[in-house]
Amino acid sequence: MESAHSGIDSRGPGLKRALLGAGAVMLVVVIALVVAALTLSGATLADDSTALARVSVQPLGGTIEQVRAFGPAGTRVPIAVRGGLLTPLTRLAPGERVSVEVVVRRPGWLGWALGSEQTEHLSLSAPVARVTQRWMTVNRGSEVRVSFDQPVTAVSYGAAGSLTPHPLNTPGSTISLGRQPTTGTVEIAAAVRSWETVGAPAHVSWFPPSPSPVLAASPASGSRIAPASTISLTFSKPVSEVLGSSRPRLSPSTAGHWHLANSHTLEFRPSGFGAPLGSQLRLQLPHPVAVATGTGSALRTTSEIAWTVPGGSTVRLHQLLAEAGYLPVEWHPAGGQVAHTPSAEAQAAVNPPSGSFGWRYQSTPSQLKAKWSPDQATVITKGAVMKFENANGLTADGVAGATVWRKLLSDAIAGKRLGEGYSYVYVHREVPETMTLWHAGRTVMTSPANTGISGAETALGTFPVFEHIPEGTMSGTNPDGSHYEDPGIKWISYFNGGDALHNFNRSSFGTPQSLGCVELPLASSAELYPYTPIGTLVTIET
Repeated sequence: MESAHSGIDSRGPGLKRALLGAGAVMLVVVIALVVAALTLSGATLADDSTALARVSVQPLGGTIEQVRAFGPAGTRVPIAVRGGLLTPLTRLAPGERVSVEVVVRRPGWLGWALGSEQTEHLSLSAPVARVTQRWMTVNRGSEVRVSFDQPVTAVSYGAAGSLTPHPLNTPGSTISLGRQPTTGTVEIAAAVRSWETVGAPAHVSWFPPSPSPVLAASPASGSRIAPASTISLTFSKPVSEVLGSSRPRLSPSTAGHWHLANSHTLEFRPSGFGAPLGSQLRLQLPHPVAVATGTGSALRTTSEIAWTVPGGSTVRLHQLLAEAGYLPVEWHPAGGQVAHTPSAEAQAAVNPPSGSFGWRYQSTPSQLKAKWSPDQATVITKGAVMKFENANGLTADGVAGATVWRKLLSDAIAGKRLGEGYSYVYVHREVPETMTLWHAGRTVMTSPANTGISGAETALGTFPVFEHIPEGTMSGTNPDGSHYEDPGIKWISYFNGGDALHNFNRSSFGTPQSLGCVELPLASSAELYPYTPIGTLVTIET
């Protein structure tokens, strides 16, 4: 009995050890499986050298369930996913901030332990290329080459506000602008990635080697500029070294202010209507600088540069006069109205908007229609300008100078319009001679009249009234050389030298009896007088 109990006792510890060993092995296997699952089931999201971002899913990580991207304002950015690369389907602006979210669904056998999904987040900005050198010294005849701090895939450059795309065969950090004038300034913008738009433009300027500071002016010296053009002066050395605390002076005086755009560039920003129309705008520098000559091949040292401000366009003059009610035509713009701001009106004065003119009245006399031209100044233009000048207390010479233009532009901004119809007078010299007054689309009156006798005929043609007086003394020389002086003449409207519409006491009317004037009965001249202010056109015809 003792030996039997002894045998059973000897096997018990061995079996326990075997079971414990097997359990340990199984535990190691489980732990190894858990570690493998944790190690090989992850997903990472990071930026990429070509795409917006890259997502990497490990062998046991599962599959990409969803990818979403949002712009800075929370707007959705569509994304393409290919080989783990996330590429925007719409172009982003350089520097634009984007938030990316990737959801990965784990395999079912892992989902119960680690969760069915894993979500990764990444915020990043679209890359920005920056010009490494904005003020360069370039030998004459050499290419102008612009370098960026990283390779770019697209580039646009040109004058401010007018950039042109220039295709690149391969990405590169240095872009050639080709051979350029001796001095110059361009705006250049680039994109690092193919899925970006070009970024904000940077000003790049170049200058030839010179012992003196070199100036690149934009617009170029000697060119034609709009009245409200911004003038940029870019120097090869910092402005503080070239000008100190002084500032250039413009002549004629132009409202505006100087602004230091950057360490090398000084800008003049006009205010109001800018430089006077039809002026030679001169800029006097406090110290001499080197500027390129007209050919651009050499430099000259000077302290003065100039631009030409063109006069106002005849078309725009007619548009403004029509809108203000001084012409027998109306103006119909093809697009929107010119903005009622000084800068917009000044720009339109030299670059008129498109549109068409139409007669204000259906029954406009053919004699008046024959004198009209939309794009050429005629006697209708002169008369309208004279009437405008007279209405605004200016000398009524019919010349649209700088003062007239400034007042016209001011009235356009204010929406000021003449509150009366258009008047026109025409006189027939054929017996019986008559005078006809047409006003605002209808014939107001017709009266017998007397024109000049043989040797003192009333000249044929169309003339604007230049003097308008209710009563005066008329004097001159008779055909026989004797002198005459007639006081108390009423309702006088001078239109051609000494010729005038006026009253004169005659026993009859309708035949040549005057010394060149158009004589009218008292009642007719009194009725006519209010319709013939300065600028009113008078046509004398056979």
